[in-house]
Amino acid sequence: MTQDAASRAAELLKDHRASIDRLDAILVYTLGERFKHTQAVGHLKAQHDLPPSDPQREATQIARLTDLAKRADLDPEFAKKFLNFIIQEVIHHHEQHKS
Repeated sequence: MTQDAASRAAELLKDHRASIDRLDAILVYTLGERFKHTQAVGHLKAQHDLPPSDPQREATQIARLTDLAKRADLDPEFAKKFLNFIIQEVIHHHEQHKS
């Protein structure tokens, strides 16, 4: 590889990494905002003695995000795993509000 090609590759790598860093920040802030709302849902559920889990809502969300993942050219199985992880964390928070 020539020095020019190596320099160009290093510059492209730097640009990709800068984009990844910005996207990571967006993900973190988006998750923070999402969890603010799920915390409010948890408080409402606790106040009204509703169950922490809503399997119908969860199934609807998984189907919706699977479709979004396909349209975004993201592996739907990865999207499901990611959403299931978030759902489990939210349920855990809701259970804490209940006690």
